[in-house]
Amino acid sequence: MSDQAVIGVDVGTGSVRAGVFDLDGTMLGTASSPILEFNPKPDFYEQSSENIWAETGKVVRQAIAQSGLSPEAIIGMSFDATCSLVVLDADGQPLTVSETGETERNIIVWRDHRAIDQVNRINAGGYDVLQYVGGTMSPEQEPPKLLWIKENLPETWQKAGKFFDLADFMVYKATGTDRRSLCTNVCKWTYLGHESRWDRNFFEAIDLGDLFDNGKVTEDVAPMGENAGTLSAEAADLMGLTTQTAVGVGIIDAHAGGIGVGVSEPILALIGGTSSCHMAVSKDARFIPGVWGPYFGAMLPGLWLSEGGQSATGALLDHTIERFGMVKEEDHYWHVLTGKEINAVYAELNAYIAAKGVRSDWTERLHILPDHHGNRSPKADPNARGMMDGLTLDMSYNTLAQIYHATIQAVAYGTRNIIDEMEKQGYAIEQINACGGGTKNELWIREHADATQRPIHLPKEPEAVLLGSAILGAVAAGAYASIQEAMGAMCHAGEVIEPNRDTADYHAWKYEQQLTLYDQHVARRNID
Repeated sequence: MSDQAVIGVDVGTGSVRAGVFDLDGTMLGTASSPILEFNPKPDFYEQSSENIWAETGKVVRQAIAQSGLSPEAIIGMSFDATCSLVVLDADGQPLTVSETGETERNIIVWRDHRAIDQVNRINAGGYDVLQYVGGTMSPEQEPPKLLWIKENLPETWQKAGKFFDLADFMVYKATGTDRRSLCTNVCKWTYLGHESRWDRNFFEAIDLGDLFDNGKVTEDVAPMGENAGTLSAEAADLMGLTTQTAVGVGIIDAHAGGIGVGVSEPILALIGGTSSCHMAVSKDARFIPGVWGPYFGAMLPGLWLSEGGQSATGALLDHTIERFGMVKEEDHYWHVLTGKEINAVYAELNAYIAAKGVRSDWTERLHILPDHHGNRSPKADPNARGMMDGLTLDMSYNTLAQIYHATIQAVAYGTRNIIDEMEKQGYAIEQINACGGGTKNELWIREHADATQRPIHLPKEPEAVLLGSAILGAVAAGAYASIQEAMGAMCHAGEVIEPNRDTADYHAWKYEQQLTLYDQHVARRNID
């Protein structure tokens, strides 16, 4: 098997990436390409499935070329993607989800919050399925988005031939087979994985009973990594592969990261990117208010998944730099992003903070509530908003660094809050296995270890999301009998960041201030 390889394709918020791995989990080649996103007005985010599919072909070809392997060496592949909603017409062509009417805009992106009214009405219904999404549905899940389409774009609803989660669309485009993922459908559509069925009464009650007409959404829901078929001739030509390549049923991007970091009890998988996801598995169903799930079999076969998350983490750091990056030094005003990539700015800020030798408590007078895009977990409050307490008129680079540092801490306290709620319901989180863009930021990792007082374990392969998707491809190709067997062979441990116990008291105090900020925000918001 040493001359065989598999491919993982990751469709994130801003890019599509491909990684070629051997069957020991070593990356042999990788490539990335940006994808389009449209933001026509606040809280509306749209994408194009044709753009994503075209860029997929490009990055797969580039990754294979970098690996030096022949197309025949690729025995399997799979896809992970954000939990975005794709709409096609009866002929399989893009169908608009946009108020602009533009056909290419046929995806409502995961972070789109247009369906606030719809989700509030669904949550008011007290339906049985809500107990499996932490008690409260989010506008980031598919039923409220679907209801928004039906109520606001009736022509699209009437013409729709297929509604997909994005990972399922990718498998469909690759194989021509409409086989849906247990992960996407349990986590984002309310499919009852432990009973292998849809609750049709729920969909009838929220006026989506016709969702299942004519195969728009199917009953063919399969475990991740199950063989969905082989590449069609058209897909193989696009990607430079052969029609012998097996395609595994796909998965949500964060959940691929959970597989790639080797999640198991008592480990929390933390996948940090534009948003952050926090996942733990258990043999028992744990009902945790404000934490999505419990989801049966949605990441590892036979285990229940609890999924916490923060709607804006990497996006919040970007926003912070963009908003507060105008600095003043000796009467000269300049923006730190001028002519620079934002990751370079992060590196400069981290170097500045390290050179100053500051302690964590230099942020003691600066408190941030990081709910600028709502609170996914554990408050399950899409109406939450961010707050900052402690701003001054100072516009020095030092103040920017302090705000940046305090924002990272605020994000880390959000993770601590999720862990606390998980542990109230029986979890005992001993360590955090982390991957994603956040793990490339040393200060982000350090503050998460210190804020949670738990060690952060990094994988040997930093592109753990791609690895998780590739593992599904290996299982589909028959190289391994199960996801767990493939994880044992392909996932390897890397660096461990131990928490600084001397900072425990400070972080406990700062964490309590953040919880208080949220309570104050809600109290003011509820004043008539």
